[in-house]
Parts: sequence; structure tokens; C-alpha cells
Amino acid sequence: MDSGTPAEDAARSGDLTVLDGRIAGCRACPRLVAWREEVAATKRAAFAGQTYWGRPVPGFGPPDASLLVVGLAPAAHGGNRTGRMFTGDRSGDVLYAALHDVGLASQGTSVSAGDGLELYGVRVTSPVHCAPPANKPTPEERNTCRPWLVRELGLLRPTLRTVVVLGAFGWQASLPALAEAGWTVPRPRPAFAHGARVTLVRRPEPDDTGTGIDTAPASVELFGCFHVSQRNTFTGRLTPAMLRQVLTTAAESAGLTACSP
Repeated sequence: MDSGTPAEDAARSGDLTVLDGRIAGCRACPRLVAWREEVAATKRAAFAGQTYWGRPVPGFGPPDASLLVVGLAPAAHGGNRTGRMFTGDRSGDVLYAALHDVGLASQGTSVSAGDGLELYGVRVTSPVHCAPPANKPTPEERNTCRPWLVRELGLLRPTLRTVVVLGAFGWQASLPALAEAGWTVPRPRPAFAHGARVTLVRRPEPDDTGTGIDTAPASVELFGCFHVSQRNTFTGRLTPAMLRQVLTTAAESAGLTACSP
């Protein structure tokens, strides 16, 4: 299914199911391919009996989501093992517990791709889809992966109203992707901060039905939140209450029903 560059394959993806399949087959970044496959072969002792996914990890959530959560990249022994974003590691435990607490997820744990977790009006993705060494993608790898996020944003356009970005890397990667996908990003570009909120106006475009009428929301609300990394959650830089507050406000902006934190 993936026969060209990420830009070519993303452009040919007519829906999120096709896009996710093409993402999972991507081999565009040699360093990331080598690392994710090495991790999948050597494994962590605690998971020695498991078969690792060992491929790019596509986004997770309904195709008509109104709220998108953007992270950094899959964890080597989390998403790279389970094949689902923020699943099987402590960062995912924190994120999905918070989503469940505010009524946006069916359960507060995320152990495997087949554990029954459902998200309500929310999709989770990242600007880099392969687990990187030391959790640090290079700028070139981020840019190579960007067409996947641009196309994902474009396919979500009819319903997307709010984007929550976890961490400065995701923020810096998301702004040019949002601009390329059709939203106007202010100049100078807004700086990342926990609790940051920026309105991005949508440039009108004909809708996919060919009627010439753009029925997508006129703007999206962009929120910044500290990443759910162990460094942040173990030190208290990001507390569960702080995360719930951002998610609750974002859900209300997206028109979703959320519980008060």
C-alpha cells in the first residue's frame, strides 16, 4: 500500500483507515526503522514473551473526532510494542486515566490494542510515528513524517474543533502541519506553554463532496499542555489535576461532554 514517499502516500489516502495502514508500512527514515526493529527483536525482559509491533504506530480514535491530542512519538516499549498510541507505558497510563476521569474514554487503563478501550470524540496521534532513540527524533525525521499529520488533520477537518498538544516538541511540529492543512497560524508563531490557548482560523476550502461549500468549523482552538512523560509526572511538573483541567477545557471547546476535574 505504501509505494512512494510519505507525502505521496498521505496524499493518496482517502480516509483515516487507509492513512493508518500506510503509516504502519512506512520505512522512510532509516535510523528510526533500524531502532524500532532492534527494540522489537531484543525486547525488554519484562515483555520477553510478547511479540512487539515494531512498526510505525498510527493514530487512534474515531474518524469524526472533534478533539485531537498530539504527543511526541511512540515509546520504545509502549506503542512500539503494542501498536497503539500511548498504550503499554506509564505516559499512556496517565493520559488515558485523565481522559477516563473527564468522560472521554471508556476505561482508565491502556494495556494492549485489544483491551477494549474506546475514545469518545477524541483521537490521539503524534508528529513522529516511529519510536526514536532516546525519545528524540531529529528535525529531518520530524519533517519527513509531517505529511502524515497534515493529511490526518485534513481528513479530520469536517469535525475537528480543538487540538491539545503535549509538550514543546509536539507544539513546534504541529504548528507548521496545521498551517499546511489549512489553518492560519499567527506570526510570530505562538510560544508553547502549559495552558496556552490560541485560536487558529480555518482558510475556506471547497468540501470533499464537490459542492463548493466548506462546512468545516471556521476555527480550531489550540491548547498547550506539558507532556505526560515520566519526567514531568514523577516530579509534579504535570499533575493529574493539571492534565484534567486542560482536557476538560478542551472538551468543552470541542463541544464534548466532560466531567469537571
